[in-house]
Amino acid sequence: MTIEKALVVGTGLIGTSAALSLREKGVAVHLSDIDAQAVRMARELGAGREWTGEEVDLALIAVPPQLVGERLAELQKQGAARAYTDVASVKVDPIADAERLGCDMTSYVPGHPLAGRERSGPAAARVGLFLGRPWALCPGPETGAEALRLTRELVALCGAEAVTVGAAEHDSAVALVSHAPHVAASAVAASLAVGDDVALSLAGQGLRDVTRIAAGNPLLWRKILSGNAMPVAAVLDRIAADLAAAASALRAGDLDDVTDLLRRGVDGHGRIPAGR
Repeated sequence: MTIEKALVVGTGLIGTSAALSLREKGVAVHLSDIDAQAVRMARELGAGREWTGEEVDLALIAVPPQLVGERLAELQKQGAARAYTDVASVKVDPIADAERLGCDMTSYVPGHPLAGRERSGPAAARVGLFLGRPWALCPGPETGAEALRLTRELVALCGAEAVTVGAAEHDSAVALVSHAPHVAASAVAASLAVGDDVALSLAGQGLRDVTRIAAGNPLLWRKILSGNAMPVAAVLDRIAADLAAAASALRAGDLDDVTDLLRRGVDGHGRIPAGR
């Protein structure tokens, strides 16, 4: 193991879960966050100790996408680490911000673990959050071999599986498998606001499964969606067209289109990798 000391900047769900995973593997973890209470809670959970400026092997930047470039520039100016990565759920805009701010792109590996929970904050963190989960890495043409090696080691220490993908391809992919599904689940959950108590008393596990992710933090998701707006909109247009066609067919009493949608739903569900 070559990562002996790591810095986690941002002690929310993802940052604290990564810190806990690293601590379990014997890595000395330092914590930083503009929210002193979040750092204190993460420290009390055993995620590490507060950072006082010492240099580390790898810095993990776990802040909202629009802040990644700014934090990266600050950390590199301080000489905080040998290599840097982030966990933002979109990649094109943070990379562009980093380039615009003059960051050293050789020591930076853009990343995104495909793991999470509907709860947020350090209290929701857990050491096994990334086990068996894909962790996207989006190295660019300037990315150095040492930075990539250290980031891959971080992914392995967290129990995840590294998947190398281009930044634009990543953003298009997560629009399909993460961001648009969240909006769709929110639309279903929002329809429940007009349901009466009798209807909601009949709610079963199926409804809970469909709407679970809709309990996520709206302000956090607004930031995520704003950074991937066009790809998400394209997916939502396709979903909306299917739903509109199904509604029209139901009104007309012709269920062929609805049956086709249900069959395509079975096929699509069958393509989800086992265990995810």
